[in-house]
Formats: sequence, C-alpha cells, structure tokens
Amino acid sequence: MAYASADARRELLDALAQAAELLAVALAALGEAYDRLDEHAADRLEEELFRPAQAAYGRAQRTHAGFANRHGLPPRAFAPAPPPAGSRGVAGLLERAMSAIQGADATLAALQDSMLPVEVGDAELRAGLADVRTLVGPLRGRAAALVRVLGR
Repeated sequence: MAYASADARRELLDALAQAAELLAVALAALGEAYDRLDEHAADRLEEELFRPAQAAYGRAQRTHAGFANRHGLPPRAFAPAPPPAGSRGVAGLLERAMSAIQGADATLAALQDSMLPVEVGDAELRAGLADVRTLVGPLRGRAAALVRVLGR
C-alpha cells in the first residue's frame, strides 16, 4: 500500500505542477496584453484578470509546496513563463491566457474528480485545489467582457 500511496502523491504533485505551469503561461499572456493597453483598460485588466490569476498561481504553488513538505517529497521551483512569441493582438493574448486558465481548471477538476486528494487524506491539499478553482472560475467571463469593450 505504501508504494501505491507514494505513486498517488507524486501523481497529485505532477498534476498540480501542470496546473501551476498553465497559470504561469496565462500570467505571461496577461502581462503582455497589459503592456499593449491604454491606462484605463490596463487597470481593468489588472484588477479583473491579472490579480486573480496571480493569486491562483501563488495558491497553487503554496499548495504544491505544502503537500510536498508534509509528505517528504522534494519541493519544486516554478519559473515564470516566457512572454508569448509572435505578434498577437490584445484579444489573441487574452484568448491565450483564458485557454491556459481553462486548462489549469480542467486539470484541477480532473484531479478532484479522481478522488486522489481524498484517498491520500490531505485536507489542506483539497482546500488549496478548491481555492485555486474558485479564483479562476470567473475569469473567462471577465475576459470576454473586457474584449467586448476594447473595441469601443
């Protein structure tokens, strides 16, 4: 049973790391979009999208580190994602960010649905996963609203 538990813990950490990496991609795209906007629109992007995505990224990292520490697994350093390559407009950058956020949310949802967090018996991990999903949940709708007003 110890082997299965160790495998489950590593699988959890890998999935959580994948979600965190996707959130880093989203932050890079949001940062690039911010740089291309006027001050008012940039402030709105920061308030409605960047800050919640950044909070989700930080929560994912803390959840990963805490779980690894509690179970004697090696910690992982997360590096910021590089800026998106190629010339994309703001709408394209926002779509890239939302695609990455949607991927992170789907990864975490699959992890939660797998029941691995329950099987390893780690309440802090389950709370961290739920927190990240709560933070990213409304972002797609906010991004769509922002794109609608950018063309005005």
